[in-house]
Amino acid sequence: MSDDVLYEEGDESELEAISKPAPKSKKKLIIIVVALLAVLAAGGGGAAWFLLGKKGGAKGVVAAEPKHEGKEAFVDVPAMLVNLRTADGNPHYLKVHFMLVAGPKATEQTLKDQIPLVIDAFQPFLRELRPEDLAGSAAVFRIKEELLARTHDALGEGMVDDILIQDLIQQ
Repeated sequence: MSDDVLYEEGDESELEAISKPAPKSKKKLIIIVVALLAVLAAGGGGAAWFLLGKKGGAKGVVAAEPKHEGKEAFVDVPAMLVNLRTADGNPHYLKVHFMLVAGPKATEQTLKDQIPLVIDAFQPFLRELRPEDLAGSAAVFRIKEELLARTHDALGEGMVDDILIQDLIQQ
């Protein structure tokens, strides 16, 4: 016998049993792969539904682009200082400075002429805020959305695309 032989002649049946995979392990592997692919497909479909919205497809992606081409007009609104409503009677103030982004139906000059209407629409909302309303990371987003909705009510749809908050200071 040579030194290269790792098994004896009578052990061939054991070697064949070790080298052949069990038939059930192939079934398990196939089931696991199919289940993994199903989970990935469901996750991808769910992500697409949430990210693209219910409109789906390219329409959701196109809607994210600017609504009008050309140079955007920004109109600076003077800073507003308002008292906040408090339960304890201590004075709290809010200073808000923002800019309006002109929409497709407006120019910079038409927005400048309409600033008194915008300020008048914002005053009741800002005066009813409480210091608790300004707490947290989502406070600026909520205020921005409310100001944009009030701008659309005061000036009409298409006049303002966005509101850019420059300063939001609470004292």
